[in-house]
Amino acid sequence: MVTDAAIATAVVLAVTLSLPCFLYGAWLMIVSDPITWGVLKRHLAVVTLGLTLTTVPLIAWMIPKFWSQRSGVAVVHAFLGVQAYAFFVLAATGIVRILRAKWASAEFRSATDFDLEALDDEERDLGHWRGRLRIGVVGYTVLWLLAYLTGLLRYVFKYNPLG
Repeated sequence: MVTDAAIATAVVLAVTLSLPCFLYGAWLMIVSDPITWGVLKRHLAVVTLGLTLTTVPLIAWMIPKFWSQRSGVAVVHAFLGVQAYAFFVLAATGIVRILRAKWASAEFRSATDFDLEALDDEERDLGHWRGRLRIGVVGYTVLWLLAYLTGLLRYVFKYNPLG
């Protein structure tokens, strides 16, 4: 039988492995000017990997364990995590609008790399949606880091891996 400590260690490792994905994905969106289709695709690939490494343990282990461990640190950890996912939804609304604009445009539908600003026209305010994407990325990254640190605190206090 696998102990809770072994599962918690695997969860910490999986979530820790997602950290470079999120940092690199956030860095891409923040420093890239202009944001091109290639940059957005690279961002989505690394963030999807990070989300998988975080969300699978969240759904499979963290949420079911939360209901039996409602300490102060657990509540703060959950609150920060929920806020991070709220910022993820904000970023996703921007990505969805950008993808819809690309697929709706005959000119860009089959293009492999272009500046996303080229999709802008009077009908779509993609600058607004790119702004939402950037705000969502920064918000998610900051709150995810805070949730990660509180999760590490919970892990160390509960399972004391150092001794």
